[in-house]
Amino acid sequence: MNDESEPDASGPEPAGEPSGAVETAAFVLGLRARGVRDAAVLGAMERVPREAFAPLAFRDLARRDIALPLPCGQTMTAPSVIATMLAALNVPGARVLEVGTGSGYATALLLRLGAAEVVSLERYATLARNARSRLDALGFGAAMVGLADGCAPPEEAGGFDRILVNGTLRDLPQALLDRLNPGGRLVGALGMPAGPRLVAIAQESDGPWRQVRETPLRIGPMTPGLAAVL
Repeated sequence: MNDESEPDASGPEPAGEPSGAVETAAFVLGLRARGVRDAAVLGAMERVPREAFAPLAFRDLARRDIALPLPCGQTMTAPSVIATMLAALNVPGARVLEVGTGSGYATALLLRLGAAEVVSLERYATLARNARSRLDALGFGAAMVGLADGCAPPEEAGGFDRILVNGTLRDLPQALLDRLNPGGRLVGALGMPAGPRLVAIAQESDGPWRQVRETPLRIGPMTPGLAAVL
């Protein structure tokens, strides 16, 4: 696992808005129109430039609320979906495990939202390497990005206050649930007959699990295990 921590975990202020302030405002207003109301999440999405994480061929589409192609047959989740998941996670001050680094965009948002620590695990070496490079270039070096099966985190990773699963699973792996600290929360998506649904699972201090939310969500599948082709 790559640990290149820096004192400022929130990352720097973006040096400039490549598509301009007007486009940024339209992007945020568009998210509000799609039901995103969490002010902290909207602020983070305003300040972290999505185009900096999008593949070069699709950067002109980065401020649209659509998923974008990534290498290894993966996708960069639509902004409104990420916003919904982050609002349900309640990040500030938490030690966060992110399952599926992808482009690194959600990783940067977690830090911008005030996560105390982010450990992001990716099954594809290409994506992990590219995300690490982007995060470092933008000053988000406090994130630890590792090549590993996020659905079965390595023992040395320890426990987490929050877990974000960037994809749809058929069920939640017990190995993942076991890493949630008492009072913690896991947010992800489960595949159901009507389509993926967001689930937020809370663990009470005395042990029982409690599902606190279940709403429709458009997000791609999550495949457990390391990729055979990296």
